[in-house]
Amino acid sequence: MRLLAPHALLYSEMQTTGAIQNNPLRALQYIEMEHPIALQLGGSDPDALALCAQEAERAGYDEININLGCPSDKVQAGRFGACLMKEPKQVSDCIQAMRQAVTIPVTAKTRIGIDHQDSYEFFSDFVHHLLEAGAQKIIVHARKAWLNGLNPKQNRTIPPVNYDYVYRLKDEIPEIPVVINGNILNIEEIKNHLQFVEGVMLGRLACDNPFQIATIHQDLFPDTPKQTRSQVFELYLDYLLEEYSKGASLSLLIKPIFNLAFGLPGASQWKKTLMLILQQKNLAPFQELRDYLQNIEAYAENVV
Repeated sequence: MRLLAPHALLYSEMQTTGAIQNNPLRALQYIEMEHPIALQLGGSDPDALALCAQEAERAGYDEININLGCPSDKVQAGRFGACLMKEPKQVSDCIQAMRQAVTIPVTAKTRIGIDHQDSYEFFSDFVHHLLEAGAQKIIVHARKAWLNGLNPKQNRTIPPVNYDYVYRLKDEIPEIPVVINGNILNIEEIKNHLQFVEGVMLGRLACDNPFQIATIHQDLFPDTPKQTRSQVFELYLDYLLEEYSKGASLSLLIKPIFNLAFGLPGASQWKKTLMLILQQKNLAPFQELRDYLQNIEAYAENVV
C-alpha cells in the first residue's frame, strides 16, 4: 500500500491485546517505509489496552485506533469490536486509559449502530461518549452491524450504507476529524465525501483491486509520480524475497499482489501462476511474471 499511495495513512490489521502481550515483536512488526502507520487495537480491558498502546508507541506507531466495528463471533467472544457499542462507559474507560498512557493520537473506528439500535440518536450519543473520553478522530464504517445472523463478510455488504449519518455527525463535531468508510469504490465518490468529511478510508477496494489505490492517489496528489504495475511489482518482489528468506509466510507475502493484475487481459493467468508458486514453493516463476505483467500492461494500454 505504501508503494501505491505514498501520502496515505496506513492502518494495520487489528491486533488484539492478547496477541501483543504474548508476542509483541510479531504483532507490532512493520517496516520503516510504511510510516505514517496506525495500529488498530482490539480489546476491552483499559489496563491491557493502555499497556499495548505504550508498546505500540515505543515501536514507533503514529496512531492508536480502537476497533469498535468488527462483528465476528470470535471478536464478540473476546468482548471487543462492534459489541462494545452496547457498553459506552466501558469504551470511555478504555479510551481514557490509552490517552493517559501515550502521547500519540488515540482514535476510534465504529459502526453507525448494531442490530436494532440503529437510530441516529444512538449513533451520535455513542460517538459523543468517545469524544468526551478523549478520542481525537472518529472513523465511521457507515453501516450498522448485525451481531447475530450475519458473518463478517455479509456484515460488510448486506446492511445498507448510510452516509448521511456521518455527514450529520460531522456537522455536530466540526472541530473533530471525521473519516468515512464503507463501499467507496472510485475517485468521484471520494471527492464527493471529502466535501463533507476530512478523510476517506478504503478497505475492500485495496484488497480487490489494489492498483486502483495508485490511480486514486494520483488524482488526489497529482505532483506525486505514479508508478506502473510492473514497477510496483518489481519493488514489492524485492521485499517479498527478502522477507521470505527471513522465514515469513509465502502465502501472506503473495496475498497482497494476488489481484495486482485486476482488470487487465490475462489477469486469470497471473493468479494461476501465483497459486502455482504457492503450491510448489518454487520462486522461479516470479521472474516470468515480471515479463508477463509488463506485456499484459502494455497490451492494455495499446488497446485503450
